[in-house]
Amino acid sequence: MKIELLCALIPLFPLIGFLINGLGFRRVPKGLAGAISTVAVLASFLTSAYLFGAFLGNANLSANAGPQIATLFDWISVGDLHINFSFQIDQLSLLMLLVVTGVGSLIHLYSIGYMSHDEGFGKFMAFLNLFIFFMLLLVMGSNYVIMFIGWEGVGLCSYLLIGFWNKNISYNNAARKAFVMNRIGDLGFLLGIFMLINTFGTVEYVDIFKQATSLAVGDKTILAITLLLFVGAMGKSAQVPLYTWLPDAMAGPTPVSALIHAATMVTAGIYMVVRSNVLYTLAPLTLEIIGGIAIVTALLAASIGLLQNDIKKVLAYSTVSQLGYMFLGLSATAYTAGMFHVITHAFFKALLFLGAGSVIHAMSDEQDIRKMGGLRKALPVTFITFLIGTIAISGLPPFAGFFSKDEILAHVFEHNKLLWGLGVLGSGLTSFYMFRLLFLTFFGEFRGTEEQRHHLHESPATMTAPLVVLAILSIIGGGLNLPGGGWLSGFMAPIFEGSKQVSPEAFAESTIEHSTEYILMAVSAGVALLALIIAYVMYISRQAVPAPESAERSLPEQVIYNKYYVDELYETIIVRPIRGLGDAFYSFGEGLVDGVVNGVAWVVQKISAQLRLLQSGSIGFYVLAMVVSIVVIFALRFFIRL
Repeated sequence: MKIELLCALIPLFPLIGFLINGLGFRRVPKGLAGAISTVAVLASFLTSAYLFGAFLGNANLSANAGPQIATLFDWISVGDLHINFSFQIDQLSLLMLLVVTGVGSLIHLYSIGYMSHDEGFGKFMAFLNLFIFFMLLLVMGSNYVIMFIGWEGVGLCSYLLIGFWNKNISYNNAARKAFVMNRIGDLGFLLGIFMLINTFGTVEYVDIFKQATSLAVGDKTILAITLLLFVGAMGKSAQVPLYTWLPDAMAGPTPVSALIHAATMVTAGIYMVVRSNVLYTLAPLTLEIIGGIAIVTALLAASIGLLQNDIKKVLAYSTVSQLGYMFLGLSATAYTAGMFHVITHAFFKALLFLGAGSVIHAMSDEQDIRKMGGLRKALPVTFITFLIGTIAISGLPPFAGFFSKDEILAHVFEHNKLLWGLGVLGSGLTSFYMFRLLFLTFFGEFRGTEEQRHHLHESPATMTAPLVVLAILSIIGGGLNLPGGGWLSGFMAPIFEGSKQVSPEAFAESTIEHSTEYILMAVSAGVALLALIIAYVMYISRQAVPAPESAERSLPEQVIYNKYYVDELYETIIVRPIRGLGDAFYSFGEGLVDGVVNGVAWVVQKISAQLRLLQSGSIGFYVLAMVVSIVVIFALRFFIRL
């Protein structure tokens, strides 16, 4: 089968699902709508798996022949600039295809059970399909313009999905906030693309990276380009200061949270940097800036997660923190480690969000963990899978998160000891707030109402089956890249040939001795285990329950509980001044425009009132006027001739 056909089918399947359910969501039965959308994404996954197998098996494709470009049609030609609508198949795009379609199909299956009672079910499934379609464009495109189409598309779909329950004004505000903050980042991304065109005369990855290898490390133009592209990544992947939209995105249904936060939208920034690794390797200052922003993001979000009481908000800040870890790895040119964590994070974070959805489903839409407790007996499958996800994200061996997080920290240790120490601290905070969440939700006495206790039940198979699959992946996922040169490192090596060429020292063999590496692993795991023990003592042994909203807190607790007042700060220094400026312009424009319009009307009205007097209705007057007019006309013509 031709590569062009395979590449076209992968995004085409979810697009067809969107069109069917989107156009006929009022007519297509719920069962059929769920089946269509899920089968569409599953078909994309199977096609991606076939393409992956062909790539590995050297059947019409070659894993060593470099990227394969599938050109669907010529698209834009302006002067010397030619942009094709084409896809690039290589190691990076294949990995992302499998993750996006694989985890995406599980989330679609889960949505059938979770959203079955919603009146907008068909529309919801259509939006999910459209989201997957744009994400596939983003990761498959062979140039930055196709990537930008997918980039903007997932931003649009996030707006539609976050504000899906649009009768709630706060949900609409959350969707609008996500849309606006992403547009801020996207402006930087777009300017970066313009600079790429101006510098290289093309937007094709292959051509740009080939030309870039001839440039010097530290080139100022590349520095500007990488910084602008990273601004886009800051918005899409929720880095300081453009991170506040992501926790508010919890307003959307839980499957949306899993889809946005696990394997798709928020990892777009990581994918973009890894795809552009040659450019970033040429800009070490940009990597240093990324590292500083990443560690601030990781620690800030992790500290906020310590005192959050909404089950989804805890996981949201966890996502922001984990994205910081991914960028931290990229800042040390550990591109493979960053992608490794993207993959493992997709497994355990999707698991945790879907597990949270199962809890919310059982608790009749209650999300406050202070009103939960003792749910492990009523929700055994949800509890076991949630426990596995918690262990994985906490970085405890031998689950997936331990290996990917340890690889990042090992590279960071070589690069910057201070960043490593702060990274280990962040790992400990992650372990604490995740086990705090687990203990308060599933252990102790039930703290909800009797009505909630009466309705407690395990979720249906459509919801628990994805949990089981993701739990298994969260256990074995670390095997993709075991210490000492795993499969993933060898598989992705061709992606970084350009970076090795421009900066061999950045990709030199690790100088860390095995004994030191074991010590680093032990320290990381030990800190996570210590945090687990502290959480156990506080919330199991002492049975502590977080204070209610009205309780008095110490100043540090108050600051952290209120998320460092960042939203309030943005409201004060950005939103209100801009709104005030807009109101001033509106008032000025209203006065000026209305004055002009009303003035013209007044003048016309006055002139008309005077001209109206000429229409007296007297025939004698009209005859006199005609005679006088004729005389005047003849007189003028006579004098003009003279």
